[in-house]
Amino acid sequence: MTKLVRLAICLTVAAVVCVAQDVVSVVRGTVTKVDNATKTVVVKSADGTEHTIKVTGDTAYKGTKEGFDGLKEGTEVVAHTTGKGVEETGLEIGKVGKDSLEVTKGTITKIDEGTKTVVVKTADGTEKTFEYTGNAGKDVGKAVGKGTEKSAKVTVYYTDEAGKKIAHFFRF
Repeated sequence: MTKLVRLAICLTVAAVVCVAQDVVSVVRGTVTKVDNATKTVVVKSADGTEHTIKVTGDTAYKGTKEGFDGLKEGTEVVAHTTGKGVEETGLEIGKVGKDSLEVTKGTITKIDEGTKTVVVKTADGTEKTFEYTGNAGKDVGKAVGKGTEKSAKVTVYYTDEAGKKIAHFFRF
């Protein structure tokens, strides 16, 4: 096998590996359009960027029992998406607000990867402990990778389940 053929094989394998490693992002904003025919939701973020998010049978919904049907124009949402631009796919979409995902803002004071918990100190000095889900753990992992995990300002989107605060999304 020539060096050129080996190089071509290595480049092909590297390209496949890069494509397989989808980047997961957190999008927060207001639903501006719901398209039942294409199973997409357009979410406009605070900076004015519109994200067209495709939902699939694997998309999980937090803070709504109605799933896709619970998403209406004007609904505040937060989502874990993979891909970019017209290729964004929703992994998890959560409704924010009354009877949905709750929100806490503060500073991270402790992360325990063993117990999958994060402690957040709010502006009034209260410390809240959150268990986190797998996708939320990826958000924490990004912060740890950047070295910003402690004393990082964070917004936590969570549900209260049987007296436990379960974090589904973190925005740093």
